[in-house]
This record gives sequence, C-alpha cells and structure tokens, in this order.
Amino acid sequence: MTEALRQTAADPILAGAARPLTGNEAIARGVWEAGAKVAAAYPGTPSTEILENIATYPASDIHAQWSTNEKTAMDVAIGASFAGVRAFTAMKHVGLNVAADALMSFSYIGVNGGLVIAICDDPGIHSSQNEQDSRIYARFAQVPVLEPSDGQEALELTRLAFDISERFDTPVFVRSTTRLSHTRSTVVMGSREEPAERHFNENPKKNVMIPAHARMQHGVVLERERRLKDWLNDTPLNRVEPGDTRVGIITSGIPYTYVKEVMPDATVLKLGVTWPLPDRLLHDFAASVDRVIVVEELEPLIEDALKAMGIPCEGKAFFPRAGEFSPEVVHDGLARAGLMTPRVNAAPFEFAPMIRPPVLCAGCPHAACYMALRALDARVAGDIGCYTLAVVEPLKSIDTCVSMGSSIANAVGMAKAGTETKPIVATIGDSTFLHSGIPPLIDAVYNGADITVFLLDNHITAMTGGQDHPGTGKTLRGDPAPRIDFMELVKSLGVKWVQKVDSYDTASMQRTLREAMAHKGVSVVISDRPCVLDPVRIKGPAMEVEQESCIACQACMNLGCPAITWSEGWHEGRHKVRIDPEACIGCSLCAQLCTTHSIRPIQ
Repeated sequence: MTEALRQTAADPILAGAARPLTGNEAIARGVWEAGAKVAAAYPGTPSTEILENIATYPASDIHAQWSTNEKTAMDVAIGASFAGVRAFTAMKHVGLNVAADALMSFSYIGVNGGLVIAICDDPGIHSSQNEQDSRIYARFAQVPVLEPSDGQEALELTRLAFDISERFDTPVFVRSTTRLSHTRSTVVMGSREEPAERHFNENPKKNVMIPAHARMQHGVVLERERRLKDWLNDTPLNRVEPGDTRVGIITSGIPYTYVKEVMPDATVLKLGVTWPLPDRLLHDFAASVDRVIVVEELEPLIEDALKAMGIPCEGKAFFPRAGEFSPEVVHDGLARAGLMTPRVNAAPFEFAPMIRPPVLCAGCPHAACYMALRALDARVAGDIGCYTLAVVEPLKSIDTCVSMGSSIANAVGMAKAGTETKPIVATIGDSTFLHSGIPPLIDAVYNGADITVFLLDNHITAMTGGQDHPGTGKTLRGDPAPRIDFMELVKSLGVKWVQKVDSYDTASMQRTLREAMAHKGVSVVISDRPCVLDPVRIKGPAMEVEQESCIACQACMNLGCPAITWSEGWHEGRHKVRIDPEACIGCSLCAQLCTTHSIRPIQ
C-alpha cells in the first residue's frame, strides 16, 4: 500500500471512491467495512499484507495483532466471536494446518459474532513448502468457502462473508491465491457498518464441545450444510453467463478471468462459493449445454463433486493439478479438449540465461552461521525462514526442512535413531522458534536428546517482510510491548548449556558451536544480530578489495554474498574478486575470511 493510501485508507470520505488495491488490501478493507472488531494473524506469504493493512485503520474501530502462530490467531478470533463481535483471522494455506484443530471444533460450535478466515493458497509454490488446496479443508470442516476473482470481489465477498457467518451460524473461508493477493485492480470502496451489539451466549451445550454436546452439534452442522446448499442455488454469488451452448465452463476465482480472456463467447457458470456446491444449479447448468468443462486450479474438487452428483464433466484430463494457471495454461487445456486451436509457439531466443541461484542478502547474519556449520560438518535439520537458502551452494549446509518448528523435533528423532555419526544441529529463527519451536525444545530436554539447537535471532520476522513478534518488543501497530529474553526463556525450559554469540564474529562462532556440539545433552547457541533490511536498512562503511595483494583464494566467495563478484584481475589462473560498494553494508565477514588481509573498509 502506498504511503498516501496508508494515510487515507480509513478515512470515511473514501466511501464510493475508486482506488487501485491489491487483493490483500481489498480483503482488509472488506473486514473494516463489515464492522469487525478483532483481527489476528501470523505472517505468511501471500497473506501477510492483510493484517498489515487492517492495522492502518483506527485502533478504535478494530484491534489488530500479530499472534505467535496461526492456531493462536484462530483462537483469538474465536474468543472474540464468543464475546459477540465480528472477528477475523488470515493465514497462508500451510498455516491452516496449524490452526485446523481449533477450526474443526469451532465448525461444530458455530459463531456468535461472525467469524471470517482468509486463506491464501500458493499455486506454483512461489514461497511455500507445498501447494495444498484449502478448499478441501472447507469440505472437511463443512464450512463455506467464498472465492473472489478480483479486488472488487475480494472486498465485497469478505464483507458478505460476515453476514453469511451470522446467518448460518458458521465460520466462513474467503480463499485467495498468490495471484489475487498481490495483483492490483480498481476497487470501489464502501463505508463501515456497525453491527448490532451482541453479548456472550450463555449456552454450554453449544459452546463446550464435550462428546455429548458434539454428537448433537454434528447434526446441526449437517443441517446447516443443507440450508447453505438451498440458499446457494439461488444466490447471485453463483451466476450463469450465457454464450455458446456447445460448451459450458464451470470455474471460479482467478481462473474465471483467464477463461473470459481466452474464450469470451463460452457459456460460463462462475461460482462465487465453491463449497458447499449448489446441486440444483449445477444440474440445470449441465442440462443447458452440450458439454461441461471444469477449470479449477490445483485439486479437482468441483469436478469430483459433479461426478458424484452424476453430472458428466471433464477437467483434469486437460488441465494440470500442479502449478499456477495463466491464460496460456487455460488456452492449452481448452485446445487439448478440442475447443480451441493450439497456440503457435514463438521461436525460442538464442541465448543461454545466466545462472543466478537465490542467495541471502549482503551482510545477512545467517550466512556466517551456516558457513560455520558447513565447516564443522554437522548434520543440520533446518526450518522455515530466509535461512533455508543455505540448502544451496555455496553455504550448502542444511540437510532437512519440513515445516514451521520441525527442526528441533527432527533433530531429536535423528539423535534417538542412533545411526548418525555427525553432530546433530537444529537451526531455527527467532520468529519460528516462538511460533512452534518451544514445545519440541521442551521435548528434547525432557527426553535427554544429544543435540545442539542453533537459534538464529535476527530480531524480526524477516522472510515475510519484517514483521514484529514477541521478541522485538513492538506490536503490529508499533506500540511498545514486553520483549522475550531468549536466554532466560531457554534456561527456564531446563537447558543447562546455553550461550549467545555475535553472528559477525566468525572465530567466536566456530569455537562456540564446537563446544556446544561437544556437550552431552541439549545445548543451545543463540546468534545475535539484527536483519540488515528490516525494520531499517543497516549500512556501514563499505569494504573494498586491494587488488595488488589479492591472491584469488576466493575464501570470501564461500559466504555467497551478492556484493562480492569476480573482478577483471587474475592470479594463477583464478579470478580475483571485487566488492560492490553500493550493495556492501560493511559487515566485515569477508575481511575476517581473507587470508591476505586484502579486504578493508573504504577510506
């Protein structure tokens, strides 16, 4: 969001104004316009900007907070719903795995104040560890899922989701994807409504899910799904756009826009709600066309449901189950179905692209940490964060990475297996440790695992753009907050051997890690340096290479620092190096590695 828009986003005079908003900004606007009072989330691309934008609206209108993880955020929103206000939470698709326990129970309970959950999927895996389809969770939990196809719908469907939630006594999903979340389109904004005040519902049979109550509520959930289907058969959220009746295309979300671009004359059923599905509407639509094609990203949820209804249709026979759709993908699928002429591929350009592997930022404090681990030949269980880039050259020191917080428990399992001859190290960032690293550290201590935990504290949630967490001492709105002391926290969990080290002191780091690995039992090393980009960009005097004394040993290149490149000079058949003064932040890591003291600050 631009600074000008940040300053005016919550201004009531903008009602009726049109602004270019991303899908995430539009969802945030819809939450505010719906009169929500509480919003909570944990950062996760592509969902992060939703809460960041909600925090630009007045605190007197809506409380917005970063929570330690997605389950906590879900539970905060559920608590606000219990209290009678409209509540909201947002998360990326894999975050829903973390929050699923609370979701499944709350689906049985239902809402008091409306509860809306924005789920942002990542087809194409731009910044995730899988590309799961969250619509399947909606079917599993028996909650409705709304799918906007542009920014305007993102606002309107988010706002409407609160009404649906309260009308049908259910949490509601609003499903976005990376393309919608981060694409900007014109959105006409509305004004904020103030829903009628509700109070806590004194009804233990509804609110307390013991087995006897849950058995009764399961029947309520099934009846709710039936009522939703009846309503969805007639709501304009699902609409038929007439055209050539030789083929009828059923689609939703972003793929709808591609269908309209590629085959504008087709008869289209646009589903604004993709679970539960409107059975009567689908049967009527199928009867009105000669052939039914389903265009949906990722899993064949709609296609399989149609076939279960006895409706002949085709979909994944022509369209992929993996990857992000585009107009070209849709065109190719329709061509395979015999509905369009195949695209003529342009002649390829005659050039070889430069190989540019992803690297950490210049001066990133994580670089020295993983260089030390590689030198010590440890077996490293990695975690989710910027530092996962240490899986590739030149750092190449991470052996496993599963999900948020998995590293410590993975290391415990390796240690207990008794087959590993190398020292076992779990690496985990500060935000990830607070998210889901504390319980497995307790487990490691409790079960006497012989592992080292390397806690990489860069004072921010860096990978998603620099969000605060309980270890930064600031809230989402920038207000002061208590700050977690990682040394004291780790000690309180029963760890006897814990030391802190400066990430920019390579010698001390190697020595400390070696001592930690030699310790029998659980040891914890905390590397301590702030991220070089967030919350402010760190920039010290840049370094330079004295070309005359450089012997092209290339030891500095082991950092993988993007500020260090080959120079025009040579020594004994090897390239010498140079340092880009604009990219260099002056961390001095390269100077510590230089064997001839040829790297020094620019005078």
